[in-house]
Amino acid sequence: MTTDLLTLFDADEATMRKHVAEALSGADDGELYIEHAQAEALTFDNGRLKGGSFNTEQGFGLRAVAGEAVGYAHAGDLSVAALKRAADAVGAVTRGYSGSYAAAPQGTNKKFYGDQNPIGQPSFEEKVKVLQDIDAYLRGKDDKVRQVTASVAASWQVVDILRADGHRVRDIRPMTRINISVMVGEGDRQESGSYGSGGRIGFGDFIAEGSWQYGADEALRQALVNLEAIDAPAGTMDVVLGSGWPGVMLHEAVGHGLEGDFNRKKTSAFSGLLGQMVAAPGVTVVDDGTMDNRRGSITIDDEGTPSGYNVLIENGKLVGYMQDRQNARLMGMQPTGNGRRQGYAHVPMPRMTNTYMLGGDKTPEEIIASVKKGIYAVSFGGGQVDITSGKFVFGCTEAYLIENGKIGAPIKGAMLIGNGPDAMKRVSMIGNDMKLDTGIGNCGKGGQWVPVGVGQPHLRMDQITVGGTQT
Repeated sequence: MTTDLLTLFDADEATMRKHVAEALSGADDGELYIEHAQAEALTFDNGRLKGGSFNTEQGFGLRAVAGEAVGYAHAGDLSVAALKRAADAVGAVTRGYSGSYAAAPQGTNKKFYGDQNPIGQPSFEEKVKVLQDIDAYLRGKDDKVRQVTASVAASWQVVDILRADGHRVRDIRPMTRINISVMVGEGDRQESGSYGSGGRIGFGDFIAEGSWQYGADEALRQALVNLEAIDAPAGTMDVVLGSGWPGVMLHEAVGHGLEGDFNRKKTSAFSGLLGQMVAAPGVTVVDDGTMDNRRGSITIDDEGTPSGYNVLIENGKLVGYMQDRQNARLMGMQPTGNGRRQGYAHVPMPRMTNTYMLGGDKTPEEIIASVKKGIYAVSFGGGQVDITSGKFVFGCTEAYLIENGKIGAPIKGAMLIGNGPDAMKRVSMIGNDMKLDTGIGNCGKGGQWVPVGVGQPHLRMDQITVGGTQT
């Protein structure tokens, strides 16, 4: 498979450049985005191989930007005829409009992951053997185990972007992931636990025995903890968040509100607050797509802009937004390398990469010891956020009581309820143990899904509303 996707069209490169230049004449910005993607997945459930898939797709998307308007057309047919039809469609936004085509993104010689295709490496048989071993291992660990589900997935994406000014960039993006879920039971009660890991690397690190055994042990540990959990209390109390994956609450409750499109349209709770204190002193939040091999990292975004290390909140003050090219131009700002799309059939929009809070100076032990009565949230499941108001609700998948500075009984059914900007002002202690998640994040926005990373250190948040099930 060639990685020079322009050669897949039935015309030479000079002809393709001519067609793209003509299609985007009069536009403020835009590009031809070409993609070739492969994906595979295997699922082992309840002692047998339950699912397997492999698919390949390719196509292009042509975008013309005129002011606030966007014309977009896409096709799975890599031909000049399809490109001409797309040009006719997107030309609707530039008819009668005379724009000044924006300067091309800066170039980059940095790359944050390799380009080896993980599909088929190792073999189908080797992957199935690993999944079988995980199942057998967990069932042999504890007689409370009732169900085991394990899966592996891989993808390989080649992106080729050609602009009307002739600027052209390419990126090759591998991805792998392993997930383990276990159900345990005692009598009529059943509880579950899970663990996953992934990144822009090959399968080798994840399916090595020591690696998957750690993940299996963690999934089983969480399930057994939840089997002993008591009903969560309800009320307003101090909350300690664990490091790593609990940063998903920061991602949802704060991160989305700092994306450029919501702020340009003034529909974010953070709109118009640049330069103002939006969090407690000491809180610094960054979005960083430049981390080696991380799930949310991108060498370039899907408009061709190099990824960046972007400080959003610095010592409590709002200092920046995440921007694609269109919203940055309309707001008089610079693109930040956050213009992302799910695939060739989708328009780019401002999206997060790896979003996390920097560490502070407290140990996790100090933070927990400071709480007289509260809860310790170690892991989260699903949540909901309203971007305009900033209100959020998050469910805990592993949490404990804190009583007199000590971790107490595990609890189930705890929900954290609040408002993103308000919650950030309630951070009173920041741990020195900043950690990223294990590489499992997916982010949805506008019907599109992209891989992301989250992270944070241990945090103490004062007087947060907790929804519980205790009667």
